[in-house]
Amino acid sequence: MVSAGWGWLVEAEDFWLEYVDARGDLHEGPLEVMWPTHFEAAGQVRTFPSYRGQRNFPGWYWAATCAELVGYESWVELGQLLRLDCDPGVVAMASQPFRLSWRSGGRARRTSHTPDYFVRRRDGTGVVLDVRPGDRIEPEDAVKFEVTAAACARVGWGFERVGVLDPVLAANLRWLSGYRHPRVRREPVAAELRAAFARPRGLLAGVRAVGDPITVVPVLFHLLWRRELAVDLESGLLSAATQVRPVSVAAEEVGGDADASAAAVAG
Repeated sequence: MVSAGWGWLVEAEDFWLEYVDARGDLHEGPLEVMWPTHFEAAGQVRTFPSYRGQRNFPGWYWAATCAELVGYESWVELGQLLRLDCDPGVVAMASQPFRLSWRSGGRARRTSHTPDYFVRRRDGTGVVLDVRPGDRIEPEDAVKFEVTAAACARVGWGFERVGVLDPVLAANLRWLSGYRHPRVRREPVAAELRAAFARPRGLLAGVRAVGDPITVVPVLFHLLWRRELAVDLESGLLSAATQVRPVSVAAEEVGGDADASAAAVAG
């Protein structure tokens, strides 16, 4: 039994999972049987509603990480998609990846919940995400998040409930996302930029050391998105004076080493 809030007792062995594969076929079974599925490649188990007067803004985001369209139901979810897509530790993500259901408190009726995202990390681990601002979590939602977290723990997945991004981070990610496509990258400009920022220096000063800012700046923004060069995306909006650093320096500043540099700047 899994104990959830408000005195709920969940039959842990009764976790049931449904998902839709890339061809649109429905599959279902016990969580312990279904969990090895590559949910990062699954289709959406439910579609986004669309109706007159709708207050949220659903859409599709092209994720450079996996070169796939990933759905979002709100600007809050889009912000989290940008964060995931810019994280070098993430290799794929899928929206509405599965429906989890369970019985609780001896009730015959099943309770169900569809998490917002399934994320596959570079080390092979999976993370389930629910996106909900803290001030919009009703008691029933909190129970569902708690039970989902317990289900994820049973099969070795991580679980996170995330909300609204810091506004400065969100603005910087939105700006850099415009340069996320691989076509923006140009050699040897990328290599010259890495050399120009071998030591921390102002953004515009490093760009001018390489060439015409009109052609060099887009490549720099692409490298910042890819975390091949590092900046503090939360302390202020990107500007000509923003300090750009090599990734190794950023890792040392947070106590990491060269091998862990990508992870050190991922947040």
